[in-house]
Amino acid sequence: MIPEPVIDAHHHIWRHAATPWLNGPAQPRIFGEYAPLRRDYLAADFKADVQPCGVVKSVYIQVNVEPGAEVEETRWVASQAAEHGFPHAVVGYADLAAPDVADTLDREAQACNLRGIRQQLHWHENPTWRFAPRPDVMMSAQWRRGLREVARRGLVFDLQVFASQMADAASLARDFPEVTFVLLHAGMLESRSAEGVERWRMGLKALAACPNVLVKLSGLGTFDHACSLALWEPVVRQTLDAFGPGRCLYGSNYPIESLWTSYATLFSTMNACLSGLSPAERRAVLHDNAARVYGL
Repeated sequence: MIPEPVIDAHHHIWRHAATPWLNGPAQPRIFGEYAPLRRDYLAADFKADVQPCGVVKSVYIQVNVEPGAEVEETRWVASQAAEHGFPHAVVGYADLAAPDVADTLDREAQACNLRGIRQQLHWHENPTWRFAPRPDVMMSAQWRRGLREVARRGLVFDLQVFASQMADAASLARDFPEVTFVLLHAGMLESRSAEGVERWRMGLKALAACPNVLVKLSGLGTFDHACSLALWEPVVRQTLDAFGPGRCLYGSNYPIESLWTSYATLFSTMNACLSGLSPAERRAVLHDNAARVYGL
């Protein structure tokens, strides 16, 4: 049975020609070979994929457009929403260390239904998995000044870090209790070794101790490049154990996950992972928490 209604709190749409990471020379990526993604994937495509699964609303997440084009990205997403009714909210990009970050945030808010900001902070010893220039960007005084601008506008911060950065991330959450942080991709479990899982589990525990942190059950195929109950259920269960159903929300990370699965399979797998929850708890994860956090 598919519970309804559902909010997909993490997806992407894009124009191929406007997205540098799709257009540049082929190079190793955290999600593997990405040639099949080198095409337009617009709101109409997303609707066709998700509506059969009961998705009634969605939250768009920025896609790393050309530097300086982040406001234009939000304008374009707003135009897609006006034409197709999807997405319903936007998490845009801003470099929080930039001196003009306040102006960028205001221009994005004027352009779209802005509900949050993502600046990817994840850093790993493996350079293929590395995005931020160093692991401790979030500890910089200049970057934190930018986060205060996010806080002043009542925006969510979508937090993307590895387990090795979670202690700093918990410190950040404690220092900014007025900010709602949403940990992406269930904390990006990159190693299923006993040591790797324990490091990730302890990081989740530290972040879950901060009441202003929630977690998104998204991007679960990132490192295995697969979608299966055997792989996903332990991650979902342990994340639910740490945060509880009231602080977890569903996101597809689609169409990235189309590299190894269909949306229907992804959703049915996630639904199976949540089968142990009560109907009210499942609705919270699949709809109510996202509606509350992103003001939908």
